[in-house]
Amino acid sequence: MTRYDTFVEDGTVFVGSDDGPIEVAPLSAVVDAVGGPAWTISYSDAEKARHPEMNVDDEGLVVDVVDMLNAMTHGERFVATLAAHPTTVPEEDTISPRAGLFVGKLLENLENGVS
Repeated sequence: MTRYDTFVEDGTVFVGSDDGPIEVAPLSAVVDAVGGPAWTISYSDAEKARHPEMNVDDEGLVVDVVDMLNAMTHGERFVATLAAHPTTVPEEDTISPRAGLFVGKLLENLENGVS
């Protein structure tokens, strides 16, 4: 199965594809959307109670958002979906639908780790 890298060039986030790089959004917009350049791993009391066997040794560690972003790879389906999303920012939003899709996956990876 083909996987496509994420990379940053000249302050812009891109995802690779068979047709060339897909522009996602300015890096600053992506970092702002996840709450800043650092992500602190934490677990709620409810999560700990619900999953007492869960390993929480990483709680409190700080993850660099850009490092996580650069570690992300994507399958063909995600890349095709990403490419189909518009890049224009709606008047009532701060990022485009394409950037929103990407940020959602980045947040999932920050919360759950990259597998």
